[in-house]
Amino acid sequence: MQQNSHTPVIGYLLWLFGFTGSHRFYYGRPVSGTIYFFTLGLFFIGWLIDLFLIPGMDRAADLRFSSGPIDYNVAWILLTFLGVFGVHRMYMGKWLTGILYLLTGGLFLIGYIYDYWTLNDQLSEINSRA
Repeated sequence: MQQNSHTPVIGYLLWLFGFTGSHRFYYGRPVSGTIYFFTLGLFFIGWLIDLFLIPGMDRAADLRFSSGPIDYNVAWILLTFLGVFGVHRMYMGKWLTGILYLLTGGLFLIGYIYDYWTLNDQLSEINSRA
């Protein structure tokens, strides 16, 4: 049986800032997350529609990404609030790049942005090996 990798609670919390695309990044939709970021949630209209789409995005993410010992929700919270310090990378066991992020401000924010695009895939890979 497939365990939940993502949770609607975090999805809805991120939806509050959805005009930045954060909930879409969380659910593994980096292209639309980027579009939302640059258009304020498609001029707030897409953001409002997503209020009703989150349960479906949550189910799709649970099917797409492998759950395991590294919790997606913890990793996303760490990335969102402490990502420039590399704390999320240390949590994933990537100590070398975590320390590098710590010393360089998330590799001058480029690595931080890269992780927004790829964190779900990184976690799924780690969890599938466990």
